[in-house]
Amino acid sequence: MIGEYLKLFRINHWLKNIFVFIPIVFAQRLFEVTAVYNALGAFLSFSLAASAVYIINDIADSDKDRNHPVKKERPIAKGAITIQSALSAAFVLIAVSVILLTQLPLHFLIVVAGYFLLNILYSFYLKNIVILDIMCVAAGFMLRVIGGAVVIDVYISKWLILTALFLSLFLAVMKRKSELKIITNGLPTRTVLKHYSSEFINQISAVTSSAVIICYALYTVSERTISVFNTENLIFTTIFFIFGILRYMFLVYSQNKGENSIEIVIKDVPMLVNSFLYLLTVLLIIYL
Repeated sequence: MIGEYLKLFRINHWLKNIFVFIPIVFAQRLFEVTAVYNALGAFLSFSLAASAVYIINDIADSDKDRNHPVKKERPIAKGAITIQSALSAAFVLIAVSVILLTQLPLHFLIVVAGYFLLNILYSFYLKNIVILDIMCVAAGFMLRVIGGAVVIDVYISKWLILTALFLSLFLAVMKRKSELKIITNGLPTRTVLKHYSSEFINQISAVTSSAVIICYALYTVSERTISVFNTENLIFTTIFFIFGILRYMFLVYSQNKGENSIEIVIKDVPMLVNSFLYLLTVLLIIYL
């Protein structure tokens, strides 16, 4: 039963909340105890709130999930956990998250509240509106980055914000791409997918992938970045960034992956190696 609840909470999806650590890394505060404490608190707050949202979303989509080749194994869809028990678990997660938030800056509480409200609206309404659905998914990632900056009270580069925005949109579009392949094979999934076509998704993916690479490259060579880090060497991390984007697209288009962005990163060896090399290079350049 504990295993079913862990599946219900989608602990593996907590990795998405590493976006909150982007500001602390690029603000050169990774080794400040208070900043790290607040960033970890932000990570846990977003994770608990996200798990509560996942539960509510699974309850709302339980009927549709039973027709999905993968989602039919979710605890609520297969009947391993009742709706009443799931709601009780969601309430506990929200309560713990609120208690944790009282230990963090007030402005961060507002960000998490906005994230939770956005996702509730998404679960019950916004996910059925074409274009707006992927914008909502992207906004969730953006709020994580903003929350990471707010919780440690730092300014974040506009180019870095744009990078996070287009990266979020890119991941959302790739998710729709993979889901569209499933519905193409005759299996009903999301209602909104009937408004998308492969050609349209391909065009959006081309725009978002190009935009995220350009924005990141411009961030590495911007005057403020060079001034803050006192080096121009951050541009060399662009090669890892580009490889990551292209490798992700390859896995979605050629390997029919992409519905779960976390699985792509942690199960694909080239992606893991590239991510490690990117992070290592960033840390060496910024901190040494």
